[in-house]
Amino acid sequence: MTDDPTFRQMLQRLLLPGRRATSARTVEAFGWLLLFEGAVIVLAPQWVAAVLSLPDFSPSAAIYFRLVGLLVSGLGFLYTVSGRLDARGFVFASLLDRPLVPPVMFVLWWEGLCPAILAALFALQDFGSFSWTLWAWRQKG
Repeated sequence: MTDDPTFRQMLQRLLLPGRRATSARTVEAFGWLLLFEGAVIVLAPQWVAAVLSLPDFSPSAAIYFRLVGLLVSGLGFLYTVSGRLDARGFVFASLLDRPLVPPVMFVLWWEGLCPAILAALFALQDFGSFSWTLWAWRQKG
């Protein structure tokens, strides 16, 4: 028999997380940001495109952009839940994953597959949140 928490216990921890490492809190905050961004993309893709000065796109392209928003929201949900549950393994994995985003975005921009503004925003957001989480991790938090 293991001491694994029940679904109900995990749900209670999710709703009332209690004391957590600071690095887990940074992951949660990043998750909330992604959830918000994804929701805005899903609900208002044309507006987001206009704000970012993205080239006009067809109604079918707006559907694909909405799918991207859905994926971003899904990632945000994973980050939020993992941060609230103080999932140290996830926090560590995010420290390995997020620094890869800026070079990938650079390559996508360089190859003409992503507008510069979008590449820069993704790169800055991910690297900034990575730096914040790394700082918190090194503070033993």
